Amino acid sequence: MNLYKTAAIVTIFAAFEHGLGFLYRIILSRALGPEGLGVYQVALSVFAVFLTVSSSGLPITLSRTISKHRARGYAEGEHKATAAAILITLVTSLFITALLFLLRGPFSRIFSDPRCADLFYILIFGLSFTSVYAIIRGSFWGNKRFFAYSLIELIEEIVMVCVGVFLLLFVKSGLADVNKAAVAVLVSYLCSFSIAVFYFLLKGGKLRSPKGEIKPLLKASLPVTAMRTSSSLVNSLISVLFPMRLMAAGMSSPRAMSAYGVVGGMVMPILTIPCSLISSIALVLVPELSECYYRKEREKLSALVTKALNATLLIAGALIPFLFCCGREIGVLLFSNAESGELISRFSPILIPMSVTMISTSILNSMGCERETLLFFLLGAAAMLLCAWFLPAYIGNAALLVGMAADYCVSALCSLILLAKKTGKLRSWKYFFLLLLAVSAASVLGMGVRALLMIYVDYILALFLTALCVAVAEALLLHFLKLFDFASVFKKFFKRDKKRGRARTAGKLAMR
Repeated sequence: MNLYKTAAIVTIFAAFEHGLGFLYRIILSRALGPEGLGVYQVALSVFAVFLTVSSSGLPITLSRTISKHRARGYAEGEHKATAAAILITLVTSLFITALLFLLRGPFSRIFSDPRCADLFYILIFGLSFTSVYAIIRGSFWGNKRFFAYSLIELIEEIVMVCVGVFLLLFVKSGLADVNKAAVAVLVSYLCSFSIAVFYFLLKGGKLRSPKGEIKPLLKASLPVTAMRTSSSLVNSLISVLFPMRLMAAGMSSPRAMSAYGVVGGMVMPILTIPCSLISSIALVLVPELSECYYRKEREKLSALVTKALNATLLIAGALIPFLFCCGREIGVLLFSNAESGELISRFSPILIPMSVTMISTSILNSMGCERETLLFFLLGAAAMLLCAWFLPAYIGNAALLVGMAADYCVSALCSLILLAKKTGKLRSWKYFFLLLLAVSAASVLGMGVRALLMIYVDYILALFLTALCVAVAEALLLHFLKLFDFASVFKKFFKRDKKRGRARTAGKLAMR
């Protein structure tokens, strides 16, 4: 299967998965309310820290190690590396779980709301299961089993949504609604773990003595784990610190938690829509990039990096005019919250630095630049923390989004500079400026159409017509500026593999 078909299939799975998660987020926002959603977000953020510590750097490191062994023809090394990664994550996750339960009383005091602690200790039961699943998923990634990788991720999302909806809407018990949402997450972890282990064994997955692989895996994964752990720690710190800073600015505790819930539970799910599509690009390209890097195929590496950056910019750029023009109506329609819509519209340009940071970090990690990406993250995180500390008194919960924008801009710029150095040349600058022109023109046109329609028609119809106008305008601009060749992509996706075509022709001739 060629790269375009693989990327398209993975993207379809990712889009469907993100769509389900997005619909579930709407259900949660209505079932839990902004305050309950804030509690849910805080507990998930703290749990993410421990999940990151136990497994985060290992899947991508295992994937890269498998790609390296494949490039060198060393099949036995794959089985040893997988066993080593499972052993490391299992020991780490079990130790963390036992320690947290032993220290439950003191640890629970870090939460300003006791409901967060109850929710967290439901989630922690699944730490070991989802950590081992992450390792097995990394082995699928390294072996380019993208279909299995994407399908199990989708099944996990489906299980969480189905169990969550069932518990929240149909089960009447003394269990709080936020705890029911946590139980749904736990059940989805157990399900994905079971399916992944079954598929791994079904496809002949083997584990060999991890001797000789533990130390290299730890050494290579520590910078990635440190970066992602730092990211989780920063998010957890923000989830605890930011409501406190809002309270210091004059908000009551429930109002501060609600304000955080609006940003974390309503605005960010919309602004992170491109992430699922970009992650599918990274999923397909990272093994290819690793093999090119270790084979020293610099020209091919540069071409792949350019394609990945251009695709990422296109995805982000295509969504910005729609969110900028229709964000206010989206917030009201989906969440019944006008404030979330206003923030979605105002901060839609954040999609570009966020998307570039995401894809460039994945690319650099595939080249063994984990230490550099850790440094870039720390610089960006410092900017975000400063904004979250000083700005709430002046701009309220928008301070968190300003901080995120500063974080992504710093990280994206540093990553692009390093990528240019690693690949010899970076050919996406012209593409970026032309795309910026198209995005700006479509946004201005969309705002004019929206203002006119709001006078004469219902806001839902106005939303639909504005979105349609923006989509048509942007498609024409992308075509006119030669930023996207629809015909070429169509041909590449449906292009038949030449070898397969010759084999089929030979088979038909033989049958005659």
